[in-house]
This record gives sequence, C-alpha cells and structure tokens, in this order.
Amino acid sequence: MKTIRIGSGAGYAGDRIEPAIELMEKGNLDYIIFECLAERTVAIGQKDKQANPTLGYNQRLRERMKKILPLVKKHHVTVVTNMGAANPESAVREICSLAEELGITGLKIACVTGDDLSDRLSKYAENEVLENGKKLKEMKDVLISANVYMGAEGIVEALEQNADLVITGRVSDPALTIGPLVHEFGWTLEKNPNQMGQAVLAGHLLECAGQVTGGYYEDPGYKEVPDLDRLGFPLLEVCQDGSFVVTKVEGSGGLVSVDTCKEQTIYEIHNPKAYMTPDAIADFSNVCYEEIGKNRVRASGAVTHGRPHTLKTTIGYKDCFIGEGFMSYGGPNCLKRAGLAGKIVESRFRQMRLDLEELRIDYIGYNSLYQSQISDKLIQAEPVEVRLHVSVRAKDAQTAQRAADEVETLYTNGPAGGGGAHKYVEEVFSVCSIFVPREDVQAVVKCIEI
Repeated sequence: MKTIRIGSGAGYAGDRIEPAIELMEKGNLDYIIFECLAERTVAIGQKDKQANPTLGYNQRLRERMKKILPLVKKHHVTVVTNMGAANPESAVREICSLAEELGITGLKIACVTGDDLSDRLSKYAENEVLENGKKLKEMKDVLISANVYMGAEGIVEALEQNADLVITGRVSDPALTIGPLVHEFGWTLEKNPNQMGQAVLAGHLLECAGQVTGGYYEDPGYKEVPDLDRLGFPLLEVCQDGSFVVTKVEGSGGLVSVDTCKEQTIYEIHNPKAYMTPDAIADFSNVCYEEIGKNRVRASGAVTHGRPHTLKTTIGYKDCFIGEGFMSYGGPNCLKRAGLAGKIVESRFRQMRLDLEELRIDYIGYNSLYQSQISDKLIQAEPVEVRLHVSVRAKDAQTAQRAADEVETLYTNGPAGGGGAHKYVEEVFSVCSIFVPREDVQAVVKCIEI
C-alpha cells in the first residue's frame, strides 16, 4: 500500500529551524510543512506590507529558506508553507533571489493567492462581526485587511504542476497537510469521507510541530519528556486507506505517545464532533490512538460530515495603543510596597485626567496570571520579589506614552527599593472575524521555475 511521509518543520511564525533540518536530512520525507500563521500574524504581515509593499511575508522567510533550499534540492523534499502571509508574491520573489545567490536551480516554486479580500470589504458591509456583534460597516474607518481561510485546492493544483515549493497566504492549518494527501491519493470529500477526516486529523496533529512530540506536554515530576532541548518535530507515515502513524526521527529528543497525541487532538478545535475547516467538517469523537512501538502511535477513526457553506475571514483593524510600565521590588514587605506603587500610579492617572480605555495593574510573581480573585486564595507565603506591571489601552500614542512615563517616575517618587524600570508603547493591530460565501473565494496558482 502506498505510504507518504510528511513532516512538520514549524508550528508558529518564530519557531526554531534545527528540527526541520533534522527531518529533511534524516526523515526520508516526501513532504514537509511549515505552519507559520496565526490570525494576529496575518495582521502583522499586512502592517509590514502597508509600510513597504515588498514586505508582508513571514519575517524569518529568508533565514529559513537559506537552510531549506539546499535540502529541497538534495533530498527531493517538497515544501508546503503559509510563510507567504500577507504577500505570497513577494515571498516567492525573495526565494528566487536567494536561490540565485546560493546557485540553486532546477526547482519550481508555486505561489497560491486568492485569500486577500481587502479590496472587497465593502461587499460585506452588512456582515456581522463574530466577536462584537457589530456590522462590519461600523468599523470601516479602522479596517486594514481581510484574509479568508482557504482550503487545500490551491495547494493541490500547485502540486499537480510539480511544484517543489508551495508558498501560500492564509489557508487553514490542516490544509497544508491535506493538499499533499489529496494530491497523492486522489481523495475527495464525496468519495472518501473517512480518509478526508483522517487527512484533517493528520494536518491538525502536524500544525503545531513540537507540541505533539511533547513540547507542550512536559510537566516535571508528573508528565516527563526526555531531551526537550533537542526536541524532534513530528512526521507522519500516511497510508492510502487513511490510517497513519505519528512518529519522529530516531535519536531526536521528545516523545510521541498516545497522550501527546490526545492532547494535541483537542487543541483549539472547539467541538470535537464538528471541527470546521474549509476542506471538511471533521469529527474526531471516535479517534483511536494505539501505541505500536517506541515513539510510534497509529491514528484512526476520524470522519467527516460535509463541508461548511461559508468560510471564516480574518479582518485586521487598527485597534488602539498599549502603554506599559514595569518596576521591581524585592525583599521584606515587597508586595506591600509594590501594591502602594500601583495605588500611586492609579491616583496619578486620575489627577492627569488620562483618557484610558482600559487600565490593568498586576504583580508578576503573585497575581499576573490569575489576578487576585484566585491568587489571594492560593498564596502560601509572602513573595521575596515582585514586579509591578501597569498596562493601559488608549486611543492615541501620546496618552499611552504619558501613562508609561508615569510608571517610570516611581524610581524617585514611589515606595522604597524600586528598580529595573522599563516602559514601551505599541500600536495594536487587532483581528476579528466574519463569514463569507464559499463561492466568493477562488485560489489562484502561479509557478516560477528557477
């Protein structure tokens, strides 16, 4: 039975490169995916593109491709990645330029576009925004971008044109894996609903790279994973009947077990019986994992129930400015001194009549994760050090800056022993979501040979 080997080379925009190199050199792969987009990173890409029309792709694209391109050529591993982000065309041009510098030829690079709906936002003015219930037209003055989650169809088309590298913009995370499997096995949702369910599961397990090999599983003394400093990324051995084995390169760090697979299966899927992706509505409720060897787990049981009639679209918009200030306090009575410092800052903001949309004051090392409603009940001893963290949301940069500056004045105007002051201001590009009709979206594929 035909078997395809697919590895994961990245699970987020800034992931490390060494495990990907290990997979490409030792994993005997047919494909490797690099999943480098979150909803916010698309907005960051759009922000970069607005500042410079030649940018907007993953900020580590060149760094990664410098390592990857020689291995694509040497080991004949096909790369599928969404590192094109908000500007896949420029990403392809950058890769071509780098290949010329490296003296690499004989590769075909495919660019998949069609996800950017930014010039069509007026068409969806009456659409309801998922996060706030507003009509999209109510946000028209702050909108900057719109990228729809496409499925695997563009990737499949690119692979049918014998692409060695497929560079996409916003596609669903599982689509990076579904594309190669549909291309290799000819699966369709109508004829192969069970295999397509397995394809979605395969993509979901690979999308976060090191999470399924133990990176997000380790809890010392409770759930332990060997050699996390050498964590190996996962690879799948996928059979034509849809069954597959999750494993990793022998000798690499990390762990593949039934439990690491289970944890990743329920990661960010909302409803295990109806995980909505552009390619299929997957049902993971009867998924079964079976350990068949060391770091080898067989997966089966995923199915599908049709596909969505609409596609989720990420809308990027100019939200606010964040101002933050920090100050550390240590030694006896440090929490009370930090608490007094927080009260001083809050009073000063009122005296200054700062127009703040939101203010948060917390104490790192004491309640910054859970706030006082929970932390006060869990604390068992007075901390020996604490870091005051003051953050504000404001409509303009000047207000955010004044708030951050005021925290710094605690150096000489606040309680005793403050130190390590730090402050910064950042404009925030946020995201929200609408749903658009599937028929409004069409993948476009262009190939370049180098």
